[in-house]
Amino acid sequence: MAGFGGIRKGRREAVENLGFEEGGDCPRCGGESELSSMTGYLRCVKCSHEWPDPDYIEVKEKSDIPSYHRDAELIEQFKRDVESGSLANVLGVKKNLSKEQEASLTRLEEKWMSGMKGHFNTATEERKPLMINFDDDDNIVSTEVGSITIVSNGFDGGEEIRLEYPGIGTEFYCYDVNDGFGWRRGNNAEQTARSIANIINSKSKLVYANVEGNRVSFELRNDELKPESLVLFVDDPGGTDIIAEKNGVVLDARDPVDFEDYRRIVELVLEDGIISPSEDQLLWSVRQQIGIDDAYHIQMVLEMCGEDTLKECTECSGMAELYVEYGTWYCHDCEQWC
Repeated sequence: MAGFGGIRKGRREAVENLGFEEGGDCPRCGGESELSSMTGYLRCVKCSHEWPDPDYIEVKEKSDIPSYHRDAELIEQFKRDVESGSLANVLGVKKNLSKEQEASLTRLEEKWMSGMKGHFNTATEERKPLMINFDDDDNIVSTEVGSITIVSNGFDGGEEIRLEYPGIGTEFYCYDVNDGFGWRRGNNAEQTARSIANIINSKSKLVYANVEGNRVSFELRNDELKPESLVLFVDDPGGTDIIAEKNGVVLDARDPVDFEDYRRIVELVLEDGIISPSEDQLLWSVRQQIGIDDAYHIQMVLEMCGEDTLKECTECSGMAELYVEYGTWYCHDCEQWC
């Protein structure tokens, strides 16, 4: 019977714990009481039994029932906050707006205040817009300056996306490169597009990236940058996995093009009067494909932009001048032909 000693000891302890003591507060065991976690109840320190506090007096608070007058007061308070400037920059709009933008924004704010027709959901917006442009009818004008589209998710290495601005430099975003600027292939084109957009948003000093399915569109980060000067170039040495587009023109040297297509590309490149290194590479690749010689290219440049057309030097990033008699550009800073 030695094995039952532990059981008997446990029974004795249970009897002692549950035994009733005279003079205590607990109605079950007579133990001391303390405040319970429930309002209006007491709790036994010994057996944890809870019972209603006989001395508790419930205090009824007057609740603020929503009404039309209360909502009207809140709306008026919101209007006063906006007018006083306490909600300044709530839309992320910069202060140095033109008179046309200020007038258009004022009309839009009046619509929002009176009719509550506009909504800005910070929970779904990835970022506040750097700048808002409106037309005469108060419609928001697109600020997209270019885009890339993932047409195939079968990358085989060497794919590169370049963002370039004359005088500032070039940003290189390469596939599967561990330099802080590399992006990864996802399970599908949409995931790859998000990977590209994430790395550009974290590293780029030129643009913001927005994802729409398998398409990544770009907006300039600084309103001092000119859209026509931004260069978007995609180097895809294998099959066609990525295509770039700007102003409705697909910037892919492998696409079948003719002289008119080449002219449209040259017009796009010369929009700001400067040929950047990536643009120069694109034009050279297209010329090789359709058999346009350099003399015809120079003639086309002269017709569109004249002798003042500049080329960004690949050595010093200076601006090289066009010498028509030699059919090329010369950089005086580093004394190199470009």
